[in-house]
Amino acid sequence: MAISGPHGEGGGVFSDINITPLTDIFLVLLIIFMVTTSVTIESAAHVDLPNATNTSPENKGVIVTYTAQHELFVNSRDVPERELLPQLREALSKVDAKIVVFQGDRKVLLGDMVRILNIAKAAGAGQIAIAAKRVTGAQLANQASSGG
Repeated sequence: MAISGPHGEGGGVFSDINITPLTDIFLVLLIIFMVTTSVTIESAAHVDLPNATNTSPENKGVIVTYTAQHELFVNSRDVPERELLPQLREALSKVDAKIVVFQGDRKVLLGDMVRILNIAKAAGAGQIAIAAKRVTGAQLANQASSGG
Protein backbone atom coordinates (compact mmCIF):
# COMPACT_ATOMS: atom_id res chain seq x y z
CA MET A 1 0.00 0.00 0.00
CA ALA A 2 1.48 3.31 -1.00
CA ILE A 3 0.89 6.45 0.99
CA SER A 4 1.43 9.79 -0.58
CA GLY A 5 2.43 13.01 1.15
CA PRO A 6 0.23 16.07 1.66
CA HIS A 7 1.22 17.68 -1.68
CA GLY A 8 0.80 14.65 -3.88
CA GLU A 9 4.43 13.65 -3.66
CA GLY A 10 5.11 9.93 -3.62
CA GLY A 11 6.49 9.65 -0.14
CA GLY A 12 7.38 5.99 -0.56
CA VAL A 13 6.05 2.71 0.70
CA PHE A 14 5.97 1.84 4.38
CA SER A 15 7.00 -1.77 4.70
CA ASP A 16 7.21 -1.87 8.49
CA ILE A 17 4.29 -3.33 10.47
CA ASN A 18 3.54 -1.89 13.88
CA ILE A 19 3.39 -4.95 16.16
CA THR A 20 2.89 -3.04 19.42
CA PRO A 21 -0.90 -3.63 19.57
CA LEU A 22 -0.41 -7.32 18.78
CA THR A 23 2.20 -7.62 21.53
CA ASP A 24 -0.14 -5.93 24.00
CA ILE A 25 -2.90 -8.40 23.20
CA PHE A 26 -0.57 -11.38 23.65
CA LEU A 27 0.69 -10.06 26.99
CA VAL A 28 -2.86 -9.56 28.27
CA LEU A 29 -3.81 -13.08 27.15
CA LEU A 30 -0.69 -14.48 28.83
CA ILE A 31 -1.55 -12.76 32.11
CA ILE A 32 -5.15 -14.01 31.96
CA PHE A 33 -3.93 -17.56 31.26
CA MET A 34 -1.44 -17.46 34.13
CA VAL A 35 -4.05 -16.20 36.61
CA THR A 36 -6.70 -18.74 35.62
CA THR A 37 -4.17 -21.59 35.70
CA SER A 38 -2.98 -20.71 39.19
CA VAL A 39 -6.57 -20.58 40.44
CA THR A 40 -7.45 -24.00 39.04
CA ILE A 41 -4.45 -25.80 40.55
CA GLU A 42 -5.39 -27.40 43.85
CA SER A 43 -2.85 -27.65 46.63
CA ALA A 44 -4.03 -31.07 47.78
CA ALA A 45 -5.83 -34.03 46.33
CA HIS A 46 -9.58 -33.70 45.94
CA VAL A 47 -11.44 -36.55 47.55
CA ASP A 48 -15.22 -36.87 47.39
CA LEU A 49 -15.90 -38.42 50.81
CA PRO A 50 -18.93 -40.61 51.46
CA ASN A 51 -21.74 -39.11 53.54
CA ALA A 52 -22.67 -40.17 57.07
CA THR A 53 -25.00 -38.83 59.74
CA ASN A 54 -22.93 -39.86 62.77
CA THR A 55 -19.39 -38.59 62.46
CA SER A 56 -16.90 -37.44 65.06
CA PRO A 57 -13.92 -35.17 64.46
CA GLU A 58 -10.67 -37.12 64.48
CA ASN A 59 -7.48 -35.08 64.75
CA LYS A 60 -5.02 -37.73 65.82
CA GLY A 61 -3.31 -40.52 63.99
CA VAL A 62 -2.12 -40.78 60.40
CA ILE A 63 -4.29 -39.79 57.45
CA VAL A 64 -4.07 -41.95 54.31
CA THR A 65 -5.79 -40.43 51.27
CA TYR A 66 -6.61 -42.45 48.14
CA THR A 67 -7.99 -40.51 45.18
CA ALA A 68 -10.11 -41.68 42.26
CA GLN A 69 -6.98 -41.33 40.10
CA HIS A 70 -5.25 -43.99 42.27
CA GLU A 71 -2.93 -41.50 43.98
CA LEU A 72 -1.86 -42.22 47.56
CA PHE A 73 -1.04 -39.60 50.18
CA VAL A 74 0.20 -40.13 53.73
CA ASN A 75 -0.45 -36.98 55.79
CA SER A 76 -0.73 -34.96 52.51
CA ARG A 77 2.60 -36.32 51.18
CA ASP A 78 2.44 -38.09 47.83
CA VAL A 79 3.61 -41.69 48.26
CA PRO A 80 3.96 -44.43 45.61
CA GLU A 81 2.10 -47.61 46.61
CA ARG A 82 5.28 -49.68 46.77
CA GLU A 83 6.59 -47.30 49.48
CA LEU A 84 3.34 -47.16 51.46
CA LEU A 85 4.35 -49.70 54.13
CA PRO A 86 7.64 -48.01 55.16
CA GLN A 87 6.08 -44.53 54.97
CA LEU A 88 3.19 -45.62 57.18
CA ARG A 89 5.57 -47.23 59.69
CA GLU A 90 7.55 -44.01 59.87
CA ALA A 91 4.43 -41.84 60.22
CA LEU A 92 2.92 -44.12 62.89
CA SER A 93 6.17 -44.07 64.88
CA LYS A 94 5.86 -40.27 65.19
CA VAL A 95 2.35 -40.25 66.72
CA ASP A 96 1.08 -41.53 70.05
CA ALA A 97 -2.25 -42.87 68.80
CA LYS A 98 -1.69 -45.73 66.35
CA ILE A 99 -4.79 -44.81 64.33
CA VAL A 100 -4.95 -44.69 60.53
CA VAL A 101 -7.74 -42.53 59.09
CA PHE A 102 -8.59 -43.60 55.55
CA GLN A 103 -9.94 -40.88 53.24
CA GLY A 104 -11.11 -42.58 50.08
CA ASP A 105 -13.00 -41.14 47.16
CA ARG A 106 -16.48 -42.57 46.53
CA LYS A 107 -15.20 -44.02 43.28
CA VAL A 108 -12.49 -46.07 45.04
CA LEU A 109 -13.08 -49.78 44.67
CA LEU A 110 -13.62 -51.78 47.83
CA GLY A 111 -10.73 -54.08 46.91
CA ASP A 112 -8.33 -51.12 46.74
CA MET A 113 -9.48 -49.90 50.14
CA VAL A 114 -9.08 -53.34 51.73
CA ARG A 115 -5.57 -53.70 50.26
CA ILE A 116 -4.51 -50.30 51.63
CA LEU A 117 -6.02 -50.99 55.06
CA ASN A 118 -4.21 -54.36 55.19
CA ILE A 119 -0.95 -52.51 54.52
CA ALA A 120 -1.85 -50.09 57.34
CA LYS A 121 -2.40 -53.01 59.74
CA ALA A 122 0.94 -54.51 58.71
CA ALA A 123 2.59 -51.12 59.35
CA GLY A 124 1.43 -51.21 62.96
CA ALA A 125 -1.93 -49.46 63.00
CA GLY A 126 -3.89 -50.36 66.13
CA GLN A 127 -7.17 -48.87 64.86
CA ILE A 128 -8.53 -47.89 61.47
CA ALA A 129 -11.12 -45.17 60.85
CA ILE A 130 -12.86 -44.26 57.61
CA ALA A 131 -13.40 -40.55 56.98
CA ALA A 132 -16.88 -39.37 56.01
CA LYS A 133 -18.56 -36.05 55.34
CA ARG A 134 -21.19 -35.06 57.94
CA VAL A 135 -24.69 -34.56 56.54
CA THR A 136 -28.08 -34.27 58.20
CA GLY A 137 -30.77 -36.89 57.81
CA ALA A 138 -32.75 -34.62 55.49
CA GLN A 139 -29.73 -34.08 53.22
CA LEU A 140 -29.12 -37.83 53.12
CA ALA A 141 -32.77 -38.46 52.18
CA ASN A 142 -32.60 -35.81 49.43
CA GLN A 143 -29.47 -37.40 47.98
CA ALA A 144 -31.03 -40.86 48.09
CA SER A 145 -34.16 -39.66 46.28
CA SER A 146 -32.17 -37.76 43.63
CA GLY A 147 -29.80 -40.66 43.01
CA GLY A 148 -26.70 -38.69 44.21
